[in-house]
Amino acid sequence: MSVVPYKDKEGSKREQVAEMFDNISPKYDLLNHVLSAGVDIYWRKRAIKLLRKQQPKIILDIATGTGDFAIEALALNPDKIIGVDISEGMLAVGREKIAKIGKQDIISLQTGDSESLTFADNYFDAIIVSFGVRNFQNLLAGLTEMNRVMKPGGNCVVVEFSKPRSFPFKQFYNFYFKYILPIIGKTVSKDSAAYTYLPESVQAFPDGEAFLEIYKKAGFINTKCISLTFGICSIYIGQK
Repeated sequence: MSVVPYKDKEGSKREQVAEMFDNISPKYDLLNHVLSAGVDIYWRKRAIKLLRKQQPKIILDIATGTGDFAIEALALNPDKIIGVDISEGMLAVGREKIAKIGKQDIISLQTGDSESLTFADNYFDAIIVSFGVRNFQNLLAGLTEMNRVMKPGGNCVVVEFSKPRSFPFKQFYNFYFKYILPIIGKTVSKDSAAYTYLPESVQAFPDGEAFLEIYKKAGFINTKCISLTFGICSIYIGQK
């Protein structure tokens, strides 16, 4: 059984995740930076640098949320970035941010299901995802769709939470994630389920080598995992 945000409600994981992000969208950016002590910004920058050599011109940002990863990808000097997300609340916040920096001509955000993309085969030069694949209803289906819409030779870069495995950081991290983070999240966002779901979904997510196996099944080659910050986060690279 997949982990869902609202255990007392009916509805698919996709529907519940969309509702959750709609609920927390006004406070999402603040909480993201506070709960990670700002290190999430470094993780995104590190991931984008991996695409510099490729110089992609058309980029797809899956589960774009409020557009932070899409905005970071401007460093690659692309012609077009399209961000897709199932939460209209998150996209509304993202559009405001993009308008403030005057980049609406390069970045466009649209509602869409990452597991059923509307784009043509072999369309994008690169695909990026930050903290989104963990929320897919069907991970293999979502990754396969990403592979379908990316050009041969293109690179997919996924940033996702992972589980530290070394003592004592593993113990500290688990305590923080299980007891401290949900309290802060509930206090700021007023949605207790959202920040209980976060540690539960991270625990259930197939990280490291397990993720790379699914990545390969989706059609990606030359796969690689880069562990960051004592194993809290991982960057996964795959090529088509």
